Amino acid sequence: MTSKPSKPARGGPPFPDGPQFPRDVLSPSSGATPGHVLGTFSWRYVPVEGADLVIDLDVTPEVMNGSGMLHGGVMATLIDVVSGTALFRGDDIYERSSTTEMQISFLDAARVGPVRAVAHVLRWGGRTAVVRVEAYDIGAENLHVATATLTFAVKRRELAPG
Repeated sequence: MTSKPSKPARGGPPFPDGPQFPRDVLSPSSGATPGHVLGTFSWRYVPVEGADLVIDLDVTPEVMNGSGMLHGGVMATLIDVVSGTALFRGDDIYERSSTTEMQISFLDAARVGPVRAVAHVLRWGGRTAVVRVEAYDIGAENLHVATATLTFAVKRRELAPG
């Protein structure tokens, strides 16, 4: 029997007990396969008050499309990673999650960088979770470049009795 999950405190450090895979997918010691595509991005966690998780991604030639802007698929990956990872902070209530729906509105081109993805968990459910992400081009005067809502199928951790 599991109890209802509690919401993690907002605005704290991303991983109070230190980085651990799968919670810290950005860490070189995450356990990901050497040469994995996620290891090629220049990104980092950023503490932002009131957000569940924030990741900055540098806009480099490797992640730009032929028009000189951040590739839409890379933006989608950033949004998916920040939202999915946000579910694993705080009380660590989920054992795993899987993206079941992702709706992204691309509002403008990210050309300067870094691009900041700010995740807010809207629902910590027993079987599904919903996360909202706003993305900004920080180097372009915080230009709002994308907004997204993602739904995840989640499996809660079994809580010890008592």
